[in-house]
Amino acid sequence: MATRPMRIRAQNKDGVTEVRVLMSHIMETGLRKDADGNVIPAHFIKEVVATCNDKEVLSAQWGPAVSRDPFLSFKFKGGEAGDEVKVTWIDDTGATRTDTTKIR
Repeated sequence: MATRPMRIRAQNKDGVTEVRVLMSHIMETGLRKDADGNVIPAHFIKEVVATCNDKEVLSAQWGPAVSRDPFLSFKFKGGEAGDEVKVTWIDDTGATRTDTTKIR
């Protein structure tokens, strides 16, 4: 499903790390219909987890109201240049995607 990697940027400034993530996902609500009038099944990210050096810094539960190819931005205290930030999502079909970046 999601063959394109997430675009992740992480930058530390004055002890606060800002992470920006662009995810590739269709995010269907289950409310739209196709040209023949058939309901398009729901298909959306339901959980997002971010870690820095294997320590959880963000956990979020999402639903069908999030837009296609969602963008997520968050900050956390700590993290230093060179530390690894990993972002993982799981969708309602059980598909998952994990990508990493280094803090700059």
